[in-house]
Amino acid sequence: MFAVIRTGGKQYRVTPEAVLKVEKLEAEAGATVTFTDVLAVGGEAGTTIGAPLVAGASVTATVVAQDRLDTVIIFKKRRRQNSRRKNGHRQPVTVLRITGINAA
Repeated sequence: MFAVIRTGGKQYRVTPEAVLKVEKLEAEAGATVTFTDVLAVGGEAGTTIGAPLVAGASVTATVVAQDRLDTVIIFKKRRRQNSRRKNGHRQPVTVLRITGINAA
């Protein structure tokens, strides 16, 4: 069984017991998060695609950790002007483990 959920402006295809990193959510480690923005649900009985959401479907997940991704280096240089700037960025993410998919 799988589901397609929407969170943080992105879409993720999830399966039970899958671990994924999503945009930072306001939840402590160990907390349970429920996603109701389910765009599609599929299994052995077939696939249900929402218009735009699947009515009554939800996905539950447990927060594993609040983490940060690897550093992305931003380097800007203006040639022949002795001008350059180096900056780094680490995006905060929430690590989730999918515990259940409710197809309603």
